[in-house]
Amino acid sequence: MPCDLLQRRWSTWLATAVSLLILQPARAETPVAAAQPTARPAALTPASGTRAPACVVTADKARFDMPLARIARRLAASLPVKIVALGSSSTFGAGASVSAASYPSRLAEELKWRLPGHAITVLNRGVNGDEANDMLARLETDVIAEHPDLVLWQVGTNSVLRDKAVLPHATLLHEGLLRLKAIGADIVLIDPQYAPKVLAKANHESMVSLIAVAAKAEHVCLFHRFDLMRQWYEADKLPFEAFVSADGLHMNDWSYACVAKWLGAAIAEAATRPTATAAAPLSAR
Repeated sequence: MPCDLLQRRWSTWLATAVSLLILQPARAETPVAAAQPTARPAALTPASGTRAPACVVTADKARFDMPLARIARRLAASLPVKIVALGSSSTFGAGASVSAASYPSRLAEELKWRLPGHAITVLNRGVNGDEANDMLARLETDVIAEHPDLVLWQVGTNSVLRDKAVLPHATLLHEGLLRLKAIGADIVLIDPQYAPKVLAKANHESMVSLIAVAAKAEHVCLFHRFDLMRQWYEADKLPFEAFVSADGLHMNDWSYACVAKWLGAAIAEAATRPTATAAAPLSAR
């Protein structure tokens, strides 16, 4: 079947699926108590002037829909793992007190703790203000040239803030995912943050739904950041001041650390499932 026909069929299916989900609220989850290790790579930092909330990761929810097969093979072969975090300001670390408090930096520490004895590098490729088309423009130099084993792609927030149409992002996501799949990397999409400035926009639920549909259609993992942060607010009864910076948009030291803790748990689980290593051997490069 010609590639252009496949592309048209994929776009038509995705647009239809989005239209069915676009009016549905993003899935909220209620935390379930679970025992967690007490030793952490570093203490979670509370927001200044607020109480220090607990960041409890529940094993049943810190789980991707599918394994991270490439990471699993490299861990099994004792090969180094490189992760690239692609995104905008909430990847760069806007709102954090120092660059070391960004989620990619905290994730690197989290994975060293969860996967001891393995060489794991996390590169921060977040650029303030970027939208999906900007990220695609620098995908080759900032991501693909690094030969990543896992790409964490945070996307959607700036387009929501600028009232951009949501549906065209389906094509942008498809293009980016196609290029990342071509290099054999594992992929995790990360949806927008649950913050006052995002919630004030009429299209925020539509963007969250579109990213979920794209992840399912493209068979890649999705980290439900929007749902996690909504859980903090609605179920855990934390005020926005506890996990959102004073600008009403960006995360703070505590929330970056907590997101990294949840993401690290999900990555470690998906990379160590028994079925994840059932693939061809991976040679060192």
